[in-house]
Amino acid sequence: MNRNLPVIIGQGQLVDRDASIERHMEPLEMLAKVSINATVDAGISESVLAELDTIALVGTAGWHPDNAPNLLATRLGAHPGHEYVTGTGGQVGISLLNFVASEIIAGRSEFTLVAGCNNLKVLMKSISTGVRLNWQRGGIGKPVMVGGDEPGSNDIEAQYGLKLPPDIYPLFENALRASQGLSLDEHSAVMGSLFSPFTEVAAENPYAWFPTRRSAQELCTVTANNRMISFPYPKYLNAVLNTEQAAGLIVCSEEKARSLGVPEQSWVYWLGGAASQEQAWWASERPQFSECPSMKDAQTSALSNAGLDIAEVDRFDFYSCFPVAVEMACKNLDLALDDPRGFTVTGGLPYAGGPASAYTLHSIAEMSQELRAGRGQSGLVTGNGWYLTKHSCAVLGMGRPERLPRDGLTAELPSAEMATKPERVDPEASGAARIEAYTVAYDREGKPERGIVLGRTEQQRRFIANTPNTKDFLEHFVASEQVGTTGTLTVRNQQSLFDL
Repeated sequence: MNRNLPVIIGQGQLVDRDASIERHMEPLEMLAKVSINATVDAGISESVLAELDTIALVGTAGWHPDNAPNLLATRLGAHPGHEYVTGTGGQVGISLLNFVASEIIAGRSEFTLVAGCNNLKVLMKSISTGVRLNWQRGGIGKPVMVGGDEPGSNDIEAQYGLKLPPDIYPLFENALRASQGLSLDEHSAVMGSLFSPFTEVAAENPYAWFPTRRSAQELCTVTANNRMISFPYPKYLNAVLNTEQAAGLIVCSEEKARSLGVPEQSWVYWLGGAASQEQAWWASERPQFSECPSMKDAQTSALSNAGLDIAEVDRFDFYSCFPVAVEMACKNLDLALDDPRGFTVTGGLPYAGGPASAYTLHSIAEMSQELRAGRGQSGLVTGNGWYLTKHSCAVLGMGRPERLPRDGLTAELPSAEMATKPERVDPEASGAARIEAYTVAYDREGKPERGIVLGRTEQQRRFIANTPNTKDFLEHFVASEQVGTTGTLTVRNQQSLFDL
């Protein structure tokens, strides 16, 4: 245990807000830069990176070389024996940290670089303009995939307009609001009050994409600059994925940290972690849209593995792609939404930026900095992939653990007392029906264009349907609570329609 305890000794981040197709850092350049920044943070020589035995990278959207870790190793002058990559998901950064920490404990690694980047701003501009990006590719050999890379939605969901996060997360938000008995106005105020402090943190974060303070009212008031995306989320409550950001972490054993001369007061210990995923993988098949069993399993297991109670955690960074992700985390951990400890150290995905699968590397990096600066002794960071589907958690701390940290779910899980079995969508369901979750999608001019509902028929058959798409109907539909509303479900030309 003395020689194999994993510690984070350095972190590096960057943001390039002015990036353009003509002038930007390609993925390999970004990864190399944050790796070197991490050595500066650790107080060690850049040349020490040649000793890395492991390079583990979060998958980069739009960049698919043969072996990204090998490319980076060559750039850094390293010859690691282990090269890892991940698939897509907001949980993978933490899962990758948990994985390499476990490898260090097992003695299979002692000096690891974990890194990831996001280049979606430039990538999306290149796609829209038809300009080809000549990013470096290649790499020798094949890296090992950590975790899976399954699709997040299915064909029937796409048929009704549930294709992307802004389409799907509102379903859970509206269901959670209804379960708590909040009015639409009360709920809007709650979301604004929850996320306004996030903007305060982002404003002080030099790596934030939008370092701008906004009031609760500003976040939730629909304007030309803050148009409604999908009810109930205006633009300012949505994660911003089209960013140019990167982060890297140097993780090693205590023994290696000591041999590198890194002062012990700079060590941030990995105290434990856990990950889980929904049994009901597809969002449309969740038995309860106001609950998230796998998130609760991961949270409670990570805390148990670290030997900490929630009251002993000083800092949090909850994955914050949309308000419901944070609200659900608080619900599972029995935390008040105005807990004085706060729920972000970065500013969150809508304000600090949501660099795709790499966001949690930024939250880990910032949490490490916060703890090293004396602003707490322990911190919980969480990740969320797809649509409250995949979850990961890690606990970090300044104090040396009294027992060997571990990664994984505990034997007794909260989900054992929760509904977890998938509710299969019946495409032929019809008749009297009741809404369980819903949203309305808006066009770029801020006009409602599509109503989407999920619910059950009187025979308890799960359905997914669209509503009439007239402007009058949709404006009426979002003017009052629709969860629990009954109506008629009909099927025409293999398309289900729900009408009040």
